[in-house]
Amino acid sequence: MLEVVRDADALLTTYAKIPAEIIAEMTKCRIIARFGIGVDNVDIPAATAKGIVVTRVPDYCIDEVSDHAMALLLAVVRKIPSANVRTHAGRWEMKAVAPIHRLRGTVLGLVAFGQIPQLLAPKAQAFGMRVVTYDPYVADEVLARAGVERVEFDELVKISDYISIHTPLMPATHHLFNADVFRRMKPTAYLINTARGPIVDETALADALDRGQLAGAALDVMEKEPPTGSPLLGRDNVIITPHTSFYSEESLVDLQRKAAEEVLRVLTGQAPRNPVNAEMLQAAGKN
Repeated sequence: MLEVVRDADALLTTYAKIPAEIIAEMTKCRIIARFGIGVDNVDIPAATAKGIVVTRVPDYCIDEVSDHAMALLLAVVRKIPSANVRTHAGRWEMKAVAPIHRLRGTVLGLVAFGQIPQLLAPKAQAFGMRVVTYDPYVADEVLARAGVERVEFDELVKISDYISIHTPLMPATHHLFNADVFRRMKPTAYLINTARGPIVDETALADALDRGQLAGAALDVMEKEPPTGSPLLGRDNVIITPHTSFYSEESLVDLQRKAAEEVLRVLTGQAPRNPVNAEMLQAAGKN
């Protein structure tokens, strides 16, 4: 990679890790633009130290991810994957997927209330769900408009029938969902993750499922992708999709266009729309 990026004026990346040692060798780069929402694969402090703007595209797939999270929720509620497998195997019977409980009146807990969960909330409310969120940063008026109740994290864990994770991955959220949290969840609750895999301790989740501390999980992201050897594979009460929640043909077009537009802005002396490190650059006198 180093030979490719050393003299580049701009770098666009999706999954490739851009560590400090790569950034240190980049002599001309003015912007690292990520094709995506999260930037956990880019060393932000190293880029800032070099005066490189780092951008992301936070709004290209918010419809798709919120749809996917709702689809996973409905799939676990109605046990659709399990019913499908059994039916194809010749087992035409209701008892194989019992018990199934009514969705209306249950509680959906959203961990963070950014753009994606703000679209997910009304979809869940349309099914008659009560929606609560833990997000210490979102304004009260945003929650009031959405009809969503603010709660502390501990309360969300205790009262939610379904927990959907939407927080970014950062040191404070790594393994946010761990053995201690699983012990405090309802034994009938389900965990849904369309954010980042390492937010969930998979070993602890597998152990909690074995102990009956929660009913199941639906995951679009894993700690290791692909999840070879994961203790969550092969479980009837765990749905796993291959990190596809962002995907639609339309979202990919939006992603590529918006990332390229950020590069164009920076290289032509304009301010980027979604910089990650603008404040750090200003504080360091780099911008």
